[in-house]
Amino acid sequence: MSKVALITGGARGIGLGIARKLAQSGWSLMLNGVRPAEQVQDVLQEFSDLEVDVAYCAANIGCSDDRTKLIESTHQKFGRLDALINNAGITSPGRKDILEADEEAFDKVIDINLKGPFFLTKLAAQLMKSSRDAAEVRGSVIFVSSISAEFVSVNRGDYCLSKAALGMAKDLWATRLAEFGIDVYEVRPGVIRSDMTSGVTQKYDELIANGLTLERRWGETEDVGKAVRALVEGEIPYATGQVLKIDGGMTIHSL
Repeated sequence: MSKVALITGGARGIGLGIARKLAQSGWSLMLNGVRPAEQVQDVLQEFSDLEVDVAYCAANIGCSDDRTKLIESTHQKFGRLDALINNAGITSPGRKDILEADEEAFDKVIDINLKGPFFLTKLAAQLMKSSRDAAEVRGSVIFVSSISAEFVSVNRGDYCLSKAALGMAKDLWATRLAEFGIDVYEVRPGVIRSDMTSGVTQKYDELIANGLTLERRWGETEDVGKAVRALVEGEIPYATGQVLKIDGGMTIHSL
């Protein structure tokens, strides 16, 4: 029986890059997003053409009932869960300076970027515990955060806070789930080419050319996908609770 991964935000951007890499290694996929299923048929067809066992569940992870629906749908479809990839997230609405911060927007970002992954992990852990078999790859939970966990953007304070807090969520769940053979990691992407960054292409083209990253290129969704695949496949063992930065050397400090 193939291993099963649930990927939030898995039908576009970084999440889709992760899904493609796991599919290449024979994983079955439960993809999640907020778009209706009819709007992601091209993605589902892509995986079906590759004979990947794939399903899609439209759910807003910021909503408690939707989180429950997502886990129940995964259980009904596959009967097990081996990896949860907490990838879904939104940027700061309006990108307002923190002196003009909006509480409604703040709550929305925190609900989706932090509260959602935290409580989805709680639900997923119950299903993952029942899926464990000593002969198989260990279970895993991945929190996909951002270099914004370290880099200040005063026009995206809510986003930065949500991503920084995922680091503690990773530590908490790594500690709690270790006894069940479930490893927990944080993958921290840098500047990744995706629909989320399409509006700032020129800005980052210039910054990268001027040395923002040691590798002078954009990160690609497949770069993140390869990193996540290595973690969930057990290729980086004895490392639960660690952060893997996929940022082209952007976070290295030098004088």
